[in-house]
Amino acid sequence: MKKNPRELLDAFMGGLQDLGQTNKEHVNAFMGLLGAAYKPGAMDTKTKELISVSIGVFSRCEYCIVFHTYKALEAGANREEIIEAAMVAVAFGGGPAMAYSVTLLKDSIDEFEKDFK
Repeated sequence: MKKNPRELLDAFMGGLQDLGQTNKEHVNAFMGLLGAAYKPGAMDTKTKELISVSIGVFSRCEYCIVFHTYKALEAGANREEIIEAAMVAVAFGGGPAMAYSVTLLKDSIDEFEKDFK
């Protein structure tokens, strides 16, 4: 069954917000970790997001694929860079990683790249 990337992204973001109502300390700690990890340093944010796309594809985490595809596009990555990052995951993850690359990842790029043009 085809998944809607924007609905998945909205569900993830809404879930974080909802969880923050009862577990604010935990959500804030998680968000602080993300902020520190994705802050530009020896690597820029775009590179870190491309790594995250690859990890999401490799681990078959639908929410990770959608979120980090969005964030990679936001950070200035293009379709070709995102697909190439995913193909590195396929080299490690084989068929399951390819399946997510040609479905949810492709659909996520199609859905979100227009937000950044």
